[in-house]
Amino acid sequence: MAPIALEKEDRDRDAQFNKALHGKSAGDRGGITAMMGKNTEAQKAAVSEYFKHWDNKAAEVETEETRKARRDEYATLTRHYYNLATDLYEYGWGASFHFCRFAYGEPFRQAIARHEHYLAHSMGLQEGMQVLDVGCGVGGPAREMVKFTGCNVIGLNNNDYQIERATRYAEKEGLKDKLAFVKGDFMQMSFPANSFDAVYAIEATVHAPSLEGIYSQIFRVLKPGGAFGVYEWLMTDAYDNENPHHREIRLGIEQGNGISNMEKISVALKAMKDAGFELELHEDLADREDVAPWYWPLSGELKYIASLGDIPTILRMTKIGRSMIHRLLGAGEMIKIIPDGTAKTADSLALGADCLVAGAREKLFTPMYLMVARKPL
Repeated sequence: MAPIALEKEDRDRDAQFNKALHGKSAGDRGGITAMMGKNTEAQKAAVSEYFKHWDNKAAEVETEETRKARRDEYATLTRHYYNLATDLYEYGWGASFHFCRFAYGEPFRQAIARHEHYLAHSMGLQEGMQVLDVGCGVGGPAREMVKFTGCNVIGLNNNDYQIERATRYAEKEGLKDKLAFVKGDFMQMSFPANSFDAVYAIEATVHAPSLEGIYSQIFRVLKPGGAFGVYEWLMTDAYDNENPHHREIRLGIEQGNGISNMEKISVALKAMKDAGFELELHEDLADREDVAPWYWPLSGELKYIASLGDIPTILRMTKIGRSMIHRLLGAGEMIKIIPDGTAKTADSLALGADCLVAGAREKLFTPMYLMVARKPL
């Protein structure tokens, strides 16, 4: 693979674009309400910048050059993806942008929290630790880590809108003394070496153009003896890039989830070791024999619904729910209360959802390859 070219950060540009696109919508409830507050011209620019990497680039004609172009623009690609998708995520899924395992009779929100608790437990997070959340989204997992362990968390994010929303939620929940969010590119962190007692990432480092690159940055800022825990999105080693069907699934996952370059499990394990870590634990949690598969909310298997409160969330994620939101957003665009490109983004997320399910059922993909590693003393 060709060397990764790191994008030059321009925080003033990003802040100005954030203000132009989102205005004051970070203070809204989220979801549809926040979507209605976007600027049409800025939205059009974000749609153009994101979808230039995917439009007319089908899996059967994908080349290494097209993948390299995505890797070289990893930061812009990811930033614009979340400019477009954050409100849809919050509408459909909630404030913790990740999957989870499910126990018998376990409500959706409880399962999401337990998945976060399991990572904290596996890493040994404790009261008073200084912890970094790499790719923190709107801060759902960070808030849970603070409440569950009593640690102090800094969330790192390259999207200004998500930082604003995360900060608002932390203030609302009375956690701002234990929790802060900062702007930055995780491939070139500005933190001094040996800054954190522990570092975690939940389904976020998949946005990196190079796993060795991001793991090396985490290794640098972690104190000697500190733990790094990650739930990684990976193609399994059954994935064959020469198989057009496999490649179509991988490309659909990447397009629908803002990913520049998804790798296989073997690559991630090697990257962790090459970065200098000592692996203490690694397991594909999606391979466990659970009573319900992790992807059931996307596949619409309503028999797994465990509580009445889950019904609205799950129905929004089924194919029928996704079709309804497409029509709703399309109508909103026609009458100019929702900016153009919102329905296209929702359709892209729906494609990603279908490919996630296909990848899971064919044992080609996992969103929860757990790795816990330690920086040597």
